[in-house]
Formats: sequence, C-alpha cells, structure tokens
Amino acid sequence: MSLLVKNGRIITASEDYTADIFVEGEAVSAIGKNLQVNAGEEIDASGKLVFPGGIDPHVHLDMPFMGTFSSDNYETGTLAALHGGTTMVIDFILQTQGKPLRHALEQWQGRSNGNCFGDYSFHMAVTDFNEDTKKEISEMVEKEGITSFKTFMAYKGALMIDDRQMVGLMQEVKKCGGMVTVHATNGDMIDFLIAKHRNEGKLSPLYHYLSQPEITEAEATGRFADMANYTGCPAYVVHMTCEGALNHIRDIERRNQKVYAETCIQYLILDASLYEKDFEGAKWVMSPPLRQKKDQETLWAGINQGTVQVVATDHCPFKWEQKKMGEKDFSKIPNGHPAIENRMELLFSEGVGKGKITLNKFVEVSSTNAAKIFGMFPKKGCVAVGSDADLVIFDPQEEHTLSSKTHHMNVDYSAYEGWKLKGKTKATILRGQVAVDNGNVKIKKGYGQFVRRNKVSGII
Repeated sequence: MSLLVKNGRIITASEDYTADIFVEGEAVSAIGKNLQVNAGEEIDASGKLVFPGGIDPHVHLDMPFMGTFSSDNYETGTLAALHGGTTMVIDFILQTQGKPLRHALEQWQGRSNGNCFGDYSFHMAVTDFNEDTKKEISEMVEKEGITSFKTFMAYKGALMIDDRQMVGLMQEVKKCGGMVTVHATNGDMIDFLIAKHRNEGKLSPLYHYLSQPEITEAEATGRFADMANYTGCPAYVVHMTCEGALNHIRDIERRNQKVYAETCIQYLILDASLYEKDFEGAKWVMSPPLRQKKDQETLWAGINQGTVQVVATDHCPFKWEQKKMGEKDFSKIPNGHPAIENRMELLFSEGVGKGKITLNKFVEVSSTNAAKIFGMFPKKGCVAVGSDADLVIFDPQEEHTLSSKTHHMNVDYSAYEGWKLKGKTKATILRGQVAVDNGNVKIKKGYGQFVRRNKVSGII
C-alpha cells in the first residue's frame, strides 16, 4: 500500500514549505519536490495545508461519571476526532478506590479494544495510592506502556487524593520514569462553596461557576508545583483555565523548575457569561468552569510564551437528557462538553485566522508537543521520514458553520452552535490509510491501534 500526497504546503512545528510526501505502508517514506514514484493512490493537495494529525491528550470516552456514562464511546468519539483532523487521543482510566490499577485497566480495555477508528493511548488515574498500588506503577510503565499518572485534587470521596498520597505517588512515578498529571483545584474549598450555595437555595448553573472561583485553581496549581519540585517528578497540569494558575507556572520557572501546562479550546474562546443563560448554561458546566475574558488573553499569551504547551479538549459529552439530571440542582449536572471534532478547526480559525498564533505554533500545541511530552515523538506529532503517516489535508480558506445537525459526535447539541469558521479539514490520513475524505469514512472500526508510550525523556 502506497500513497503520494502532492504539492501540499507542509506545516510542522518548525517548518513551512511546499513538497510531496510519499507514504509506504504506515510510515512516511520520502519527502521532496516533484517525487517520481509509483504510488497506489495519489492526492493533489495544491492550495491546501498538510500538517501532522492532531493529538488530543485529554478525552473521556465511555466514562462512568455521576451515575451515567459520557455519550461518546470509543467508536463514535475516535471517528468524530478523525473528521476534525485529530488522529490520536489519550483517554483516562479511572481507578476505583479500594481496587487495583489492573482492575481499572481491564475495564477500559474491554470498552476500547477493537472499537476505535483512531489511534489511542491511556493515562492511569490513581485515586487510591497505597502500598499495593505503589507496586503496580512500574508494571504499568514497563509492561503496558502507560507512563502518565493522573491525580485529582478535587472530587472528594470519589477521585481526590490527599497531599500525602500525592508525594508518595510522585516519588514512585519518578523512579519508574513516568510523569504525574493533575486536575488542580482545591476540593475542600469547592465542597464548602457547593454546600453553601445549595443551603442558600442557589441551584442554577451559575452557581457551579461561583463554587469554583479562580483562587481554588490557582492555589492547587501552586501546591502541586511545589510538591513536584520537592520530589523532582516530571509534572503536567491539565485543563488550565486562568491567570492565577498560569502565574504560578511562570513563577516556578524562576527557580529552574518546569511544569507542563495544558489548556483546552473552550477556555481560549468561551467565557463565564454563558452561565447566565438559565438552565441552558448546563451545556457549559465543566470543571474547572469557563472563566473571564482576561483569562483568555492570559492563556493565548501563555501559548506564545511557551508556558502553555498543549491545547486539548477535556471532551466529555453528555446528551441534554443527561444534563437535565441537574435541572433542579447544579451539583448534579454531569460535568463536561463536546469538542473532540471541533478542536483543530476552532484553534485554526480563532488562533491562526485571527492572528493570535502562527501556523507553526498551531501545529506545536495541537500535535507535536503532546507527542514529545507523552513519549510518542517522532513516531507521532511530526511530518518526517520514518514517522507514522498521520496527516491532515486542510483548506485554510473554506468557510463553514458548526452545528449539532452536521457534527459526528454522539451528542444532541453543540457547545459552538452557529460558530462561523474559516478553515476546514478535507482529508485525514491515519498510518498511511485515508481515514476520512470529504466527510466519507474510508476505514473500519478497529483500525485504530493502542499506542505504547516511552518513558519521560526530559524537557521539550
């Protein structure tokens, strides 16, 4: 099987040039001008951008949460991702407190094995760190290729671990060559504010936002960074939303520490005024919540300064009937919103199209940095000879409108209904195979593979 992509404008994290790409099997075989090769299939990419397939390192597919499951499973979620130019996702396995990591891994494998259209990997969320769990860390790294371990500083009684467990986990993960990632918000303070608002009869979605003020995220981010500094463990903050949290990351660089920071597309372009739409605001109930305009400005600046390395989604969709579980109490609204299909096009249109980031930065934060941080580069995240042929052919001029009527995610509303975008994914190639071409699916369920990841190698 061979493929020739001709005359595309190739964009990587560091380069911008026009050339042909020859693919043999699953990998890029040659890149050059006017390649003279015999290809089984040929695509003319004249006038189009060609960049590495997007990597979304923060999704929740078929995830049990608040008495229900996220509405996109591995089949619908990874296919929707391919439609939008994302060729790989990293999902989160959630350990059940009192049970081993292996038990959780087997549950998630049961849902994902043979069901994915796109490539995928896992983070292991540790919710009960003890002497038995400690022994499993090296097994996950060495045998399973799972090298990142998620922690929660919130969701007390379900997912949250305390600082004692955090330090113990960090010490073990560092020893095994892994990384600790964190949902950094102050769970005790949030629980206090939720109870206060409920007792006062303040039950609308607005009070979800008011129960998680900026200080809850800023404080936890700083505390996490301090523990990572003490242990020397590689560290990564997921879904950063606000100026206060990012300023902690800026501050620690003065003591020669590096903590990676991820934000999500929604925090760059949506704000907390959406919570004033009565119960319709439930569409945007997520944790952490949307913030203010000043936080958007700070996050865009952080991307350009290199203090924010990744733009993900935290894709965790729920249908409207599921959201209505919290119609009379904001604390019962399932947290999450759909974006796995929209991330690349939104980031291009709102970022590159509006002059906030360059094309190279777009590729860096949507693909390359995630591949480097999570041990997949140069197999993933780049356009280079020998790398997986994960390619997006993208029309930077095509205008279109986002809508639940046309998206492929398994959810009956769009968080971006009516958004007019400039720039559209025309074809997505996964490991040398045209996966989606002008909206037509060319591969079968199960083509997506689990990607074993390498140990953490150092600072990008």
